[in-house]
Amino acid sequence: MTKFFRGGAVAVIAGLLSACVGGPATAPRAPAAPPADVAAMYAAVQTAGKADERELAVVPLRDPQVEDLRETAAAALARRDLGAAADALNQALLLVPDDPALLQERAEVALLASDLPRAENLAQRAIDLGSAAGPLCRRHWETLHQIREYRLRAAPPVAATATEQAEQANALAKQVADAAAGRDACTVAGFDRM
Repeated sequence: MTKFFRGGAVAVIAGLLSACVGGPATAPRAPAAPPADVAAMYAAVQTAGKADERELAVVPLRDPQVEDLRETAAAALARRDLGAAADALNQALLLVPDDPALLQERAEVALLASDLPRAENLAQRAIDLGSAAGPLCRRHWETLHQIREYRLRAAPPVAATATEQAEQANALAKQVADAAAGRDACTVAGFDRM
C-alpha cells in the first residue's frame, strides 16, 4: 500500500506541475511581427540618398586600403553576399571607426541582413558623427525612419495597461516623425548656377 501511495502522490504532483507550466497564466505576448521588407527599406534609403544637382557634394580623400575594402564590399553586395560585404566594411571600420559614410554603408548591409537593431545603431552613430546636410545625411535619417516605421506598424507595444500601450505607441510615432524631419532637414537648397 505504501508503494501505491507514493506512486499516486508522484503522479498527482507531476500533474499539478504540468498544469502550472502549461497553463494560461503566462504574461501576454506581442503577436509575431511580419518579416520586414528589407529590400523595399533599402531601396527607400538609396532613393533618399540621391543627390540633387543643386547640392554641393563634398567627397573626402580616402585611404587607399579603406577604398579597396569599400569596393570589395560593393562587389559583394552586388552579388548579394551580405557576409562578405559586412566583413569588408568591418575591416574598413577597424581602420577608420568614425567614418560616417562607412558606418552608413555597414548600416545598410545590416538592414539588408534583417539585423534592424544593428542597422539602427550604426545609422544613429553615423548621424552623431556625420554632416547635417546632403545625400549621406538623408541616408542616415531614412535608415532610422524605415526601421522605426516598420517597428510602429509591425510590432504594437505590449504593456500592462491600455494607457501604457498608447504612451509607447505615441513615443514610437514621435520617433518616426523625428526621423522623417531629420531626413528632410538634410536637404539644403544650393545656389542656382548660371
